[in-house]
Amino acid sequence: MSLVIRQRNVSEVVILDLTGRLWILDLPLRDMITRLLSEGQRHFVLHVSGVDYIDSSGLGQLITIWTSVRNKGGFMTVLNPTKRVRRLLEITRLTTVFQIVEKESEAIELVRKASA
Repeated sequence: MSLVIRQRNVSEVVILDLTGRLWILDLPLRDMITRLLSEGQRHFVLHVSGVDYIDSSGLGQLITIWTSVRNKGGFMTVLNPTKRVRRLLEITRLTTVFQIVEKESEAIELVRKASA
């Protein structure tokens, strides 16, 4: 299943609801973040509860996105990963890089505090 991205804005925070696979054949997330950064957006929540599969290329995309956001003075958090995705992030030790939260309100608050 191709990655489907739905964008929502809450104040200055862009919430991207992701559904499908984050893998080598799909690059729309990276392209969307690049576009949003060029438009001045800096604060992102990636809602990944609908992502059922991430390969090494998908992990690379997340790292590239996180780096791009940080380099622009922004902040990104990962919201509500599935058990499978959370385990992958733990195995790769990306839990030490990404802020991972379970509730949307917590993610928005975390992004707002980081941007203050």
